Amino acid sequence: MATYGDVFTKINREYYQLTSAEKKIADYILLQRQECQFMSISEMAEVAEVAEATVSRFCRRLGYKGYSAFKLAVAGAGAGQSPMNPLYGEIVAEDSVSEMCRKLCAADVDAITQTLAMIDPAAITASADMLLAAERVLCMGLGGSAILAREAAHLFSTALPNFHSVDDSHNQAIRTALLTHRDAILYFSYSGSTRDMVDLLKMARERGVGIILITRFPKSPGAALADIVLECGAKEGPLQMGSVAARMGQLFLTDVLFNEVCRRNMEDCRERRKQVADALVDKHL
Repeated sequence: MATYGDVFTKINREYYQLTSAEKKIADYILLQRQECQFMSISEMAEVAEVAEATVSRFCRRLGYKGYSAFKLAVAGAGAGQSPMNPLYGEIVAEDSVSEMCRKLCAADVDAITQTLAMIDPAAITASADMLLAAERVLCMGLGGSAILAREAAHLFSTALPNFHSVDDSHNQAIRTALLTHRDAILYFSYSGSTRDMVDLLKMARERGVGIILITRFPKSPGAALADIVLECGAKEGPLQMGSVAARMGQLFLTDVLFNEVCRRNMEDCRERRKQVADALVDKHL
């Protein structure tokens, strides 16, 4: 198995044994060591002008289990001369607390600003139409994205009764198997490339379920299965998984969706939220 530190040496040593298509990938990676750490397998395939299967084969030829393991190796080897920072916002050990706070604030604000620039108003409108028409909406994700799905379900549940979060992948499969064309899925996945998600969305499509995907990568396998893709900002390296900045972009999109849904019928929204507030009033001291 190739070690993290020798990935670029490994590419150079193997270069003349690579196929012509694999050499395209190698050429791009050697020239763009920093950028490739943030790219999905779909984006890598696109810039190298090869198939995704070729990218996977290239990674395995170098001794890695797949593209994610390869990106982690690149991060471990470092871009240029310095190792990849495992923290978001270019935080370094020498920063004061105030400097760290300023950097994190800038990173979080930048994630929201990037997301704002990527918003397609027509996609927001279509998403709201789908959510309002659905009898049931399952909010789902895996790992850290499951936390975002729970947050979305909680937010929408303060105004609408038919939003539910499902965390466990087995329960997700069970619940999806019972959905119909009258239902919808709101799915969170930064990468849009997890196996369980792809299997689940394939099942949902077969059942005619409406699918909204919130992701960083609009050309990912998950995006290809969704009816509507909402793209979030913030680039995240393989050592920065689950960064707050990346979640900020997704939470911003959730807030946009919620407000678009609620403003369609402000009176009903106001009445339902009042009912929820009344139900919770005795929970507070």
